[in-house]
Amino acid sequence: MRISRLIAIAVSAAMLPLTALAGTTPFVSARDALKQGMSAYQGGYYEIAIPALEFAAGADEAMANYYLARIYADSTGSHTDHAKAYMLMQKVVDELAEVDPDNDPRAPYVGSSLTTLARYIRAGLPDIGLAPDLDRAVEYLHNASVIFDNEDAQFELAKLQLKGEGVEANVSKAKHWLSVLTQKGHAGAQAFLADLLWRGKYMEPDQSRALALIAVARANAPAQEALWIEDIYQNIFCGAGDGIRKQASGIVAGWGNRYGRAPAVRERDPESELTAGPVRTCQNGETVSPLDGNAAADLQPMTSSARAAPQDGLRPAAATSSVPAPMARGSTTATATAPEPIEAPRGDR
Repeated sequence: MRISRLIAIAVSAAMLPLTALAGTTPFVSARDALKQGMSAYQGGYYEIAIPALEFAAGADEAMANYYLARIYADSTGSHTDHAKAYMLMQKVVDELAEVDPDNDPRAPYVGSSLTTLARYIRAGLPDIGLAPDLDRAVEYLHNASVIFDNEDAQFELAKLQLKGEGVEANVSKAKHWLSVLTQKGHAGAQAFLADLLWRGKYMEPDQSRALALIAVARANAPAQEALWIEDIYQNIFCGAGDGIRKQASGIVAGWGNRYGRAPAVRERDPESELTAGPVRTCQNGETVSPLDGNAAADLQPMTSSARAAPQDGLRPAAATSSVPAPMARGSTTATATAPEPIEAPRGDR
């Protein structure tokens, strides 16, 4: 048995009251079970989280189903079960379909669930006989984006708009929303936009800004997005010469505070804490490292209007950003003196 498993078992035993050892329920109430399950989930202790969340779900705590689904949807964990994740996310959407998207603290969970469901529907899920359905996936993403202001749904729609896949092609609008999401601290949009800037696709190439932006995305990335973002960082870092790296270092210092967002939850197996990640190198043998050693690694979290993610707690914070959901109405962009990653096209504001 691995050391981390022993630690998890020890922590689990410490968390449970003495009544658990006597064979009775270890939870005072379903709400208590939900809180314990969420706490364990946020620490990455899925073995502890699952029984607590299952207890809460049995008492109709809708949020317990959401967190269980997040565990089963985590392809990097040891409890992956995408069929269960899909069914639980669908249950969350069904049970909370009538929530007020503006005033109900549970609304962000619905938006997140719709976005996850859209990904399953787009790819299909053979385990439950779910065939790929792009049109339905786009409908789910549209609802999550416009009604629930879900940033991940907005990101997915922007990518579809670039290619005209399932939606009408609109490169200007897609670039606009990638810029908006980037300025709001969305790591995926930042990495995707950095790659476009580096390759000069859909826009003029700008290597120094591309490297600065992927450095910010790398610092912002939640665990489940880290691998592909690290891949882009490695590609850009290794392709950049000393001059580009120096220019990017000067940009990233300001962008880190403006567009940084500390990942809200460590969604990973505790075993990963005991294993160092692989050292990435360029083809010439150079080690892939943060800009200027510590410039990118020391980015500070965003302190302005970053929207709290649904997994942060029982009552997600209300959004304070003035940027509305895409494809709904016009938007405003952040005012600042530092250069923006890209200028949002004025015709689509």
